[in-house]
Parts: sequence; structure tokens; C-alpha cells
Amino acid sequence: MNDYQFKIAKIKGEFIWHNHRDTDEAFIVVEGSMKIALNDRTINLSEGDLYVVPKGEEHKPFADKECKIMLVELRGTQNTGQKTNRLTVENNQWI
Repeated sequence: MNDYQFKIAKIKGEFIWHNHRDTDEAFIVVEGSMKIALNDRTINLSEGDLYVVPKGEEHKPFADKECKIMLVELRGTQNTGQKTNRLTVENNQWI
């Protein structure tokens, strides 16, 4: 939609600190619960909750148990920001 993608994902465990300097990133919890660590606080999200991380803000999403989420972000946004490591997922990967 207007160069934005809606991505469905499952998360569990720790992720990495990263940011997206060109776009906001919206997290919508479909099932389960998760947290998003920010520099000055931690956001707790439960099923049905939505949180938008503003562009450029360092964040680290994580979940103690498997959590199903939908992400809304600008097409081509890499899940690990400008960093590349074992958690980096190729964009437009259909599973």
C-alpha cells in the first residue's frame, strides 16, 4: 500500500538493537505478547496492541514466548536496520 508492506512474522527471544533511519515501524500483536526496549523505557504489548517506533529511534523487540506480529514499514526496509547479521532476513521473502 503506497510503498508500504504489511509483514507477518513470528518472534521469540532476543533481537538486536537497531533503527530505521528512513521510516517509522509499526508493530501490531496478532497473538501473544512482546516487548520493545527503547533507550529510556520498555513498551509492553499484548494481543491487539499497536506501537509505532519513530524513524531513527533505537529499539530492540523481543518476546519470552512465541509471538505472532504484523509489521508495517516502508518497502525495502531491512529488519535489522543498517546492521547485517544472522538475524537479517531477505526482504520480500515468502515463507
